[in-house]
Amino acid sequence: MTLQQYDWLLFDADETLFSFDAFAGLQKLFQGYHVDFSRQDYEHYQALNKPLWDAYQAGTINAKQLQRKRFAHWAAQLEVSADQLNTGFMSAMAEICQPLEGARSLLESARQSAKVGIVTNGFTELQEARLQQTGLRDLVDLVVISEQVGVAKPAPEIFTYALKEMQQPQRERVLMTGDNPHSDIVGAQRSGLHACWLNHHGEAFPLTQPPHYEVRSLPELQQLLLSSEK
Repeated sequence: MTLQQYDWLLFDADETLFSFDAFAGLQKLFQGYHVDFSRQDYEHYQALNKPLWDAYQAGTINAKQLQRKRFAHWAAQLEVSADQLNTGFMSAMAEICQPLEGARSLLESARQSAKVGIVTNGFTELQEARLQQTGLRDLVDLVVISEQVGVAKPAPEIFTYALKEMQQPQRERVLMTGDNPHSDIVGAQRSGLHACWLNHHGEAFPLTQPPHYEVRSLPELQQLLLSSEK
């Protein structure tokens, strides 16, 4: 099947369309509290944050619990609320966000032959701000965010929700592209969609069932899209 034969091209957000430098975002956040947030501080934060994200994607905690628990320690230290820190972090991440190389050009090309959507495990406050700030919002027909849906990738329910919003296209005519083999590729495969792995680092695919496509960059995906139109 060529890329031209897809009715919808779906993309993950973080590290697929946008850069996501959490360390820089946290440094920017804590500057406002006169805290010199170090690499060691970041490692401690990630030791808590990563298991929380695993739990969120497994459906055992919700978005609000993740947001509050990851900042509970710093909230107590600074005598502010975890919600206040989380909102500040979202704002900082939106400010420093940049599209990955080739993102705009790819979306512009994709729209020539298909509709374009984003399916992300991110949070509404950040994703909408980044789309507006980067000017990519007008290139996207649909945005599905796990916080709004109440379930995260790889759960099929988030893709079922997206398909409903897309007016139920044939599933084999929908391609999901993302950088995470577990949430993006497995999630798409479980839902009967085709999948493209954005393999930034040239790694071996870690799971049994390979994706339909594999690319190293967004410009490479755009070339694949253009070549399939010939």
